[in-house]
Amino acid sequence: MIAPRLKNRKKSVAALLIAAAVFAVCALASLTGLFNFLEYKTYDLRVNLFAPSSKPSDDVVVVLLDQASIDWAKKERGWSWPWPRKAYAQIVDYMKVANAKAIAFDVLFSESSAYGIGDDDIFVKSSGDFGGAVHAAFFGGGEVSKSLSKPFLGDFETEDHINDNQLPPDAQFPIKSLHSAARVIGSVTGRADSDGVFRRYKLFARFEDKAIPSLAAASLIAAGEEAKLVRADDRFIEWGERKIPVDRNGAILLRFKGDLNRYIPYSAADILRSSDALATGGEALLPPDDFEGKYVFFGFYAPGLYDIFASPISSAYPGVGMHVTMLDNILSNDFIVEFSLWANILTLFLAISLSAFTTLYVSRVYLSVTALVAVLAALAGLSGFFYAQGFWMIVVAPIAGALVAFLAASLYNYAVEYGQKRFIKSAFSQYLSPAVIEALIADPAKLKLGGEEREMTAIFTDIRGFSTISEALKSPSKLVELLNYYLTVMSDIILDHQGAIDKYEGDAIIAFFGAPIYVADHAALACKAAIEMKKAERRINDEAIKRGLIPQEAIDALERKGVLRGNPTPLYTRIGVNTGAMVVGNMGTPRKMNYTIMGNAVNLAARLEGVNKQYDTSGVLISEYTKDKIGDEFIARRLSRARVVGVNTPLRLYELWDLRKNAAPSLEAALTEWDRGLERYEKRDFSKALEIFNALYLENNRDLVAKLYANRAQAYLLNPPTDRAWDEGIDNLIEK
Repeated sequence: MIAPRLKNRKKSVAALLIAAAVFAVCALASLTGLFNFLEYKTYDLRVNLFAPSSKPSDDVVVVLLDQASIDWAKKERGWSWPWPRKAYAQIVDYMKVANAKAIAFDVLFSESSAYGIGDDDIFVKSSGDFGGAVHAAFFGGGEVSKSLSKPFLGDFETEDHINDNQLPPDAQFPIKSLHSAARVIGSVTGRADSDGVFRRYKLFARFEDKAIPSLAAASLIAAGEEAKLVRADDRFIEWGERKIPVDRNGAILLRFKGDLNRYIPYSAADILRSSDALATGGEALLPPDDFEGKYVFFGFYAPGLYDIFASPISSAYPGVGMHVTMLDNILSNDFIVEFSLWANILTLFLAISLSAFTTLYVSRVYLSVTALVAVLAALAGLSGFFYAQGFWMIVVAPIAGALVAFLAASLYNYAVEYGQKRFIKSAFSQYLSPAVIEALIADPAKLKLGGEEREMTAIFTDIRGFSTISEALKSPSKLVELLNYYLTVMSDIILDHQGAIDKYEGDAIIAFFGAPIYVADHAALACKAAIEMKKAERRINDEAIKRGLIPQEAIDALERKGVLRGNPTPLYTRIGVNTGAMVVGNMGTPRKMNYTIMGNAVNLAARLEGVNKQYDTSGVLISEYTKDKIGDEFIARRLSRARVVGVNTPLRLYELWDLRKNAAPSLEAALTEWDRGLERYEKRDFSKALEIFNALYLENNRDLVAKLYANRAQAYLLNPPTDRAWDEGIDNLIEK
């Protein structure tokens, strides 16, 4: 296993390399426009999300010649389509009465009226008298006009600041007389983004070396705005006190406020009826005050008559809406500004780096996925936040970068960590429970290299008289089969209780609880495992005899040697359990290691396994240190204090019987009587102790511990010990 510090260093280097590679690819893809289509769609989503909460300008008014107006005119005035120019003249005159600032026609009057030159003259006169009329020119079709007499933006400073601002060489202008009467000629020529959607519009464009304003800009000039613009830098145009953000082609990124109905359009028929009412002294349907000081846009809105553009709002957006939105943005100083190249690069780099580092440093898959989702959610949230503040932050490239970085880092984790996980599984699958192995795989740092001191509980087991059994079997293969069966059952019990198998020594098992994953109730788990192991003995013996793994010859040999005294079970396990400070870890050399335990507490557990024989216990002996940790959940019989071989400090011994919840009432009663007897015994009241111990043995003739203490009490009655010999009742054991 790699040392944590070195491992973290390698992860940092890997994260940096992954982030750099993904960043380079995504940055190149973004700069070459690979993400443009998806980026445009996410931008349109932001537009539609925030448009309802925006407020259209009160200074912009829309008048539409809709189907209702056409039907009304045909019925009331007998006008067929197209309308006579005098109708538009009447609308202009009404705006003059209303003292509107300007009226801009998103209509091309490039042909003379079908009603004759007199009809054109009426419209020309109204436009000239009003003084704020803006007429449209379309660049890209028709014949070139050489009479650009209007004072366009001729004072525009610097001529080579924009690469893509030149209009096509041909154009459609209003008829000459209307051209002359207009205050300003405005361009209605736009260019869609690469996906065919109009999101921006040029404030002006060049034609025959003159700067032609857009219809919206022309409305401002017609209302008295100075016709002089200054290019402040690559991102802004200064117009008087206004600072208008533009892209590198001089186009304004429009902040759409929703569909055209949000400006509460007026019907052309209602304007005409209001004009008629005023002329006859009646009350106007639409009071002139509604238009005072307003910028008015006039456009067609009947089916088949108006230009349809794809916009972020709708795939069928009326062309006049582009100009309305543009003027609204200028008047409200409410623009959308694209993030600078460096800001987008920083966003991309941060998203990729966060994704790469979190994926590599978060060990659990669900946490790394959660981190990725958090990064993606943050990008989405920030893009919405910045749009509300007036900025277009790219989001597709960072999202793509974060996803690719996540995949790359996940593949790296799989490639690198898989080997480590495979090592852990192969190294510990035979010694640890699956739950512990999964915990180690999730957090390998819990398996510390080298030795680590911690409080744990150790178990040592051994089969009584196993050398006699192996000798009687004679067949090595039968011996191996018996051992494998026995060790499998016993080991599974240990593993099921979150224990770890240290090693097997012949028929003996050495195990521990509390490592490599620490559990606070390691002592209780060890005791539960010991109880279950003893209960499994009957099943093991029955199955082993049934399968012929323990032949009658082996049982006879055990009987001849007196091994079965007090317990006829052929395979009888003695277990020693102790709790204390132990050192656990990989011990050995770099070429040969063993994950094991060491320490005096371990040695004591080994001693207790052998002490079972000296006290003739039912099979499980635990120390006072373990008893102090398990509380009242277990029934354990208190034995003498003893000095075991190699341990000078005396300790209280306990014979572990069962879980209290599983114990029969008779067991509780026997334990109470035993405690009375041991208390008399340790106070050297051997007569009373003998009476109690004998009664317990008569009640259960398999209780060899009671028989042992009865014999001791009998001996002390016959030959009372001196104080020195008694040594406070401590047993000095000389056998392991």
